[in-house]
Amino acid sequence: MTDEARPIEDVNADAIIRQKLMDAEIPGAVIEFDPEEADRAGAFVEDALSEEDARAAEDGLEPATPAPTATRSLLTLARVKN
Repeated sequence: MTDEARPIEDVNADAIIRQKLMDAEIPGAVIEFDPEEADRAGAFVEDALSEEDARAAEDGLEPATPAPTATRSLLTLARVKN
């Protein structure tokens, strides 16, 4: 569907939503969406993995090797220096 086939209101609403989404990427910016805008922007689309899909994605992966632990903590080392 092209922009010409859609009503002007829809095109303008999409442009406003696009601008709001770009503005929302600015750290600290507070951008408000009304419920219709949020719905059109895809805010309520459930696209998370199911638990079954997440577990299937783990198959064949080896557990991560734990990072080596230091014998002394940084706090202990700092106390020894002072």
